Amino acid sequence: MPETDSAPWEYTLYIPNDTRAVTVSRRTLRLVLTLHGLIRLVDVAELLAAELVSNAVRHTEGPAALRVRWSAGVLRIGAWDADPQPPEPNGELGLAEEGRGLVLVRACADLWGWQPLSRDGRSGKYVWCELAAA
Repeated sequence: MPETDSAPWEYTLYIPNDTRAVTVSRRTLRLVLTLHGLIRLVDVAELLAAELVSNAVRHTEGPAALRVRWSAGVLRIGAWDADPQPPEPNGELGLAEEGRGLVLVRACADLWGWQPLSRDGRSGKYVWCELAAA
């Protein structure tokens, strides 16, 4: 079985604006984590990735990407999308239909945040969260 404390690694999955991308992202993440010996993080990581990718696909019209990075015992999962507007968790306890995904991310991740992105005259954002292996 692979060592979980090995050298840092990173994967990026570019996805179209298609709701099926959520399932593709979840399955790809499960495979990556399993192959790197991080099976104990799979269930929570899948939930977090699904919420981030779902938001990227549902609330924007352009392409998106899922990025997964392992470094120093921390798994960072992030989704890039073409909308520069900041993400907004919605509703007390996340009971509102819109925005509850970020409430789940905030509740399940050790840390989360976002940052604006700009490239070639286009803008967007990167929403990320982290899970510690310990």
